[in-house]
Amino acid sequence: MTSRLPEHVQKIVTEIETEIGEPPFAPDRPADARASQQVGPDGRVEAAVREILAEIGEDPDRQGLLGTPERVHRMYTELTAGYHVDPERVINGAIFDVDYSEMVIVKDIAFYSLCEHHLLPFFGTAAVAYIPSGRVLGLSKIPRIVEMYARRLQVQERLTQQIADFLMGCLHPKGVGVVLEATHLCMAMRGVEKPGTVMTTSHVLGLFRSRDNTRAEFLAHLARRPPGA
Repeated sequence: MTSRLPEHVQKIVTEIETEIGEPPFAPDRPADARASQQVGPDGRVEAAVREILAEIGEDPDRQGLLGTPERVHRMYTELTAGYHVDPERVINGAIFDVDYSEMVIVKDIAFYSLCEHHLLPFFGTAAVAYIPSGRVLGLSKIPRIVEMYARRLQVQERLTQQIADFLMGCLHPKGVGVVLEATHLCMAMRGVEKPGTVMTTSHVLGLFRSRDNTRAEFLAHLARRPPGA
């Protein structure tokens, strides 16, 4: 194709073609040279990954592993990007005065995080609800809040609480409820090795905590499947 793509389309194409952090593909540069480019000013993460590879009995210099230290560095930078997110920019003024006081629920929000004990993934879905007190939050902001806290080293209990506390603090609603369900690879791949185990955590504030019927309504909504599901 010789026609020039619009800039926003080219950006998507480049993201598909290139792993995050990699330079654009250059066919005249050997693959090993592309893989050996360091990420970061001092290469400490890359050096540590090489040591781990050697410790487990691998050869860090064999072809398949030449680029692994740099890829691991890029991966952890991406998966822990939540540490660098500015909460103010996440909200970005998307709080609106609306005369609405019934429950707002966003559920089936997919998330991926890293267990801080073993650095293995845990992943699942989040359901977030709140009862407005004259103000509502832009719909897309709730998944972004989940993402901000998920992209850190976490335990599921703290992740659940952080999402609820943040929403309570920025919106000051009458109540907040958060439920997370997740599979932890640290249980499926190692230790007790119980694949299929799902962990559920919840954190409720305001009316969700003080009123049984409000909490029951929230749980009933979670049990209801969306149309076409």
